[in-house]
This record gives sequence, C-alpha cells and structure tokens, in this order.
Amino acid sequence: MPVPERGALGFATFWRTANMFGGLITIAGGILAASGFIIKRSPNAQSLIDKIAPYQGWIGTLMFVWGVWETLHSVLGISLLASHPISWAFWMASGVADLLVGFLLGFGLITHYALSKNAQAMEKGQRIRATLMNIQAPLGLLAVVMGVLYIVFAA
Repeated sequence: MPVPERGALGFATFWRTANMFGGLITIAGGILAASGFIIKRSPNAQSLIDKIAPYQGWIGTLMFVWGVWETLHSVLGISLLASHPISWAFWMASGVADLLVGFLLGFGLITHYALSKNAQAMEKGQRIRATLMNIQAPLGLLAVVMGVLYIVFAA
C-alpha cells in the first residue's frame, strides 16, 4: 500500500478541508445567532436549531478563535488589498463575522475560562456583549452568508 505524498496537493487538500469546516461552523453559528429571526420566518426551523443549540457555547468559542485568526491574518495580509481587493474584503468580513458572532455565542464559556478572575475585564465584556446583542440577528445572517461563500470559494 503506497504512502500518501506530503507535497503541495496534500497541503491544498488540508486547507480546502479546513475552509469547508470553517464554513460549516460559521453557518451553524450564524443560524444560532439569527435563530429568533429564522424561526419567525420559518417555524419548522425550530427543530434544526434545537439540535445544535446545546453546542452553542463551543461553536461560539470556536468561531471566536477562528475569527481572531482570520482577522489578524487579513490585517497582516493587507498588501492583498492592492491586487485582490474583493478577496481581501471577503477575508476580512468573514473574520469579523466569525469574531463577533463567536463572541456573542461563546460569551458564557469565554467568561468562565478567560475573564472570570478579572472583574474589570468581565464588566467590559458584558458592556461589549450588550452592545452587540442589538445587532445579533443581522450578524448571524451575515455569518450564514459568509459561511456559504466560504464553502463555495473553498471548493
């Protein structure tokens, strides 16, 4: 049985798979964030949302970390803005959507593990969350759109 190569094809396959996974997580988080809006429009969506709701904190935390990673890398890759402005804008929007929706969904876990020992950081986190709660549904819809586009572009 031949050993798989570890060349460029393997690397490309890894990143394609990672992007697909990132897109799926972004879609799941976006659905959770926009669940109130989605249920108003389509009441039968409640059963799907109920299936992924128990994992909201972990999905949010994963989205938050993924969003920090994407946002930092898009800022570091700002030179791409000169040659591929649409790709860079997509990259930045994906990162920001993941970061903000992930923060909203994962706030409970993030505060429990990262902010619980610092009351000042906890208070600041609560203020940021209160501000973002007003735009949670639009952020969730943005995350769903960005997740779908992420998967389309990754294929």
